[in-house]
Amino acid sequence: MGAGTGAGQRVNSTAGRVANGVAGINEVMVQGRVSSTGEERVLPSGDAVLALRVVVPRGGPPRSTTSATVDVIDVACWSAATRRRAKSLTEGDIVAVSGALRRRFFRVGVVVQSRYEVEARTVRRVSGTRTTAP
Repeated sequence: MGAGTGAGQRVNSTAGRVANGVAGINEVMVQGRVSSTGEERVLPSGDAVLALRVVVPRGGPPRSTTSATVDVIDVACWSAATRRRAKSLTEGDIVAVSGALRRRFFRVGVVVQSRYEVEARTVRRVSGTRTTAP
């Protein structure tokens, strides 16, 4: 069994690990404007990933005059289907992304840092310029 699971607890692939007898859910839906699309990168493991950024307006009244009015969400596209769809997007397109929230750790020099991103399961253009993926 993996770390964090006790005797008699099983990992459920659709709902996540069991914690205190309650299944976890990690489902994220983001809809907003594409602010940037990255190049597809092939990692040393051989896996390919394509990153994009989605800008989402914050709802409700601003908390203060200096508070942010948008959130910028990093999205990682690991599957061939999501990478292909992300490649067809251009800046300014409105996109809907569903997936799971992931915390990624990386090293900058000797310092370990982390960042949250959405691991895309689906990517769908809602409106914007239609282009053809190469």
